[in-house]
Amino acid sequence: MAKLIPKRPRFLTRPRFGSRRNKRIGSRKTGLRIRKIVIHVQASLNNTIVTVTDIRGRVISCSSAGTCGFKGPRKGTPFAAQTAAINAIRTLANPNMQQAEVLIKGPGPGRDAALRAICQSGILLSFIRDVTPMPHNGCRPPKRRRV
Repeated sequence: MAKLIPKRPRFLTRPRFGSRRNKRIGSRKTGLRIRKIVIHVQASLNNTIVTVTDIRGRVISCSSAGTCGFKGPRKGTPFAAQTAAINAIRTLANPNMQQAEVLIKGPGPGRDAALRAICQSGILLSFIRDVTPMPHNGCRPPKRRRV
């Protein structure tokens, strides 16, 4: 009669050569060595969103006035925008990072405050661009109200 041999647990066996288990260990974002970043500031009237990406557009970190703990009408204030910008940049702290581009979009009150916070963080800015969409006489307005 054949003798039954107990199977070894999977965690004790070494992975086979070429298997999926030995490809990457750890997080993808920790291995990135980023020299140049793009900081997108979207300042609406109700909120300010700050997103930090690399040149190809992959998001590194992101913050907004709402995620910083501001609620309701206080999300649209300049102080909330400044806090969001500091929060988004705090995660970078990379000595290899040489320069950054800043793209600002929207008419909100947090535009200048977010830009001021980015300048005070010590990151060297290569350029600052306003990318607010402007209509070239866009959509037709609704017809006039008759009372």
